[in-house]
Amino acid sequence: MPILHVSLDFTNLADAALDEFCGEVLTQMTGNAAFATPVPALNDVSSVRSDYETALLQLGTGGKAATAAKNAARTALENIMRELAAYVEKTSANNLAVLLSSGFNAASTNRASVPLDKPASLVIKNGVSTQLLGKVPAVRNAKTYEARIQPPTGPAAVVNVGSDSRRLEMNGLTPGLVYTISIRALGGSTGASDWSDPVSHMCM
Repeated sequence: MPILHVSLDFTNLADAALDEFCGEVLTQMTGNAAFATPVPALNDVSSVRSDYETALLQLGTGGKAATAAKNAARTALENIMRELAAYVEKTSANNLAVLLSSGFNAASTNRASVPLDKPASLVIKNGVSTQLLGKVPAVRNAKTYEARIQPPTGPAAVVNVGSDSRRLEMNGLTPGLVYTISIRALGGSTGASDWSDPVSHMCM
């Protein structure tokens, strides 16, 4: 029987998705008899998460200082979540159901690499000014995603847009221009999937 480990893939999530994931873990572990004495304490994790949420809220108006503060708060949150993951891994004693009841995910025990499916059903919407947000159903075995961003004139740009398929961030775009976007997944035996069908959307 393979040894189960807690997945640390949450460290690859986009900022908002990391906050959401931490909230789910706190909810699942609160009052969970399988994890009676969490180390670190859930109150401590909640406090670090609260600092992170405050830093996220200040991003819009604080410039470089706010970004640095957010990055520091994110590092602190990732570190304390790693500690909690280590506790969950030890306490669950190779019991998958117990591990999953914590809200954490189990690391894959499948070492076989397979081709990645082409992302489907791409949806593009506006985020903040100069930003477009993409969303596709998660591609199995994908580690991260790239976007091919084609402006009305000039060459297309290919950029990494994160590992959370529900929030693929494309930043630094020009308001008023219509961009044509395709998404592909990275990972698997072929390295990259085919590009999704393109979608056009105006940046605001």
